[in-house]
Amino acid sequence: MPYLLSYGQEQDINRMIAHFWIPLVFSAVLFYLNYFVLIDRFLFPKKMVAFMIINVAIIVSFLLLKELIETTFFSELALKRANRDSATGPPFKIFIYVQTLSYLAPLLFSIAIKSTKRLVKTEAERKEAINFKLQSELQHLHYQLQPHFFFNSLNNIYALVDISPDQAKTSIHSLSKLMRYMLYETNEESVPLSKEIDFMKKYIELMKLRVSDKTKVIYQFPSEDTGIRIAPLLFISLIENAFKHGVSASKLSEIHIVMRVDGTTVLLTIENDNLPKKTDDKSGSGIGLPNIEKRLQLLYPNKNSFKTLVRDDRFVATLEIQTN
Repeated sequence: MPYLLSYGQEQDINRMIAHFWIPLVFSAVLFYLNYFVLIDRFLFPKKMVAFMIINVAIIVSFLLLKELIETTFFSELALKRANRDSATGPPFKIFIYVQTLSYLAPLLFSIAIKSTKRLVKTEAERKEAINFKLQSELQHLHYQLQPHFFFNSLNNIYALVDISPDQAKTSIHSLSKLMRYMLYETNEESVPLSKEIDFMKKYIELMKLRVSDKTKVIYQFPSEDTGIRIAPLLFISLIENAFKHGVSASKLSEIHIVMRVDGTTVLLTIENDNLPKKTDDKSGSGIGLPNIEKRLQLLYPNKNSFKTLVRDDRFVATLEIQTN
């Protein structure tokens, strides 16, 4: 830059070589030596004293070498400077000071670039590690849900074996279809909402085979294809809970399941009679709702609303997801 900015002015080639090109070569050596070797070997491992001593030694060597080159090959320039310094005094010390500062620029520049690249790389690795952890956790939750679902369904079918063998056979056939969906079509990050709705309808029909005529099940899902894709198996635990805690063998009970789609927002509302299990009832594993909450945190952070409440002896669960 100084060379280009001085273009057109009267120039002494020897002066340019001695005062510009030689310091420039030394600066380049200092920069690349630090960039490729010294920073990685001494600065990042926090060997600060060794790093500073080596760089001070390099800078002093360059200053002495420049003086030696100038004295040997550019004696006329050295003589002029010696005569000028003897007449004026301090400028030579100032010249050395300025030269030293000029070598600090490439040194600091190499540290800045190398540190920035390392920071970017570290941040990328951190994000990759977080993503890998999230994917592993999601996979664990997914695999956790499958045996939980299968276990509860088998319990329901087991209860039908003695009461109605034909219904038990039908239930096993329906369960095989549901398990096929869970095993082969839910390994993607998202599935069409229409497929998930079809899965939920089949599950509801399977559960209706088990309940008595005293239980009324009403469900409503969007009939048209919305084009929305959603994480698989998010809603099924809520429907499971409705049949597990909202069905009575001795009195009338109702389950209402309604799903609405507004743009890219999916809202599922489930109401059922509040019939909590007895304290000595150990059926089920109790992982359904915690599983939902954890998956929502991982898949739809700040894009979901999950609420449960008891109102007029009815348990109400609402799950809203923004899929965009």
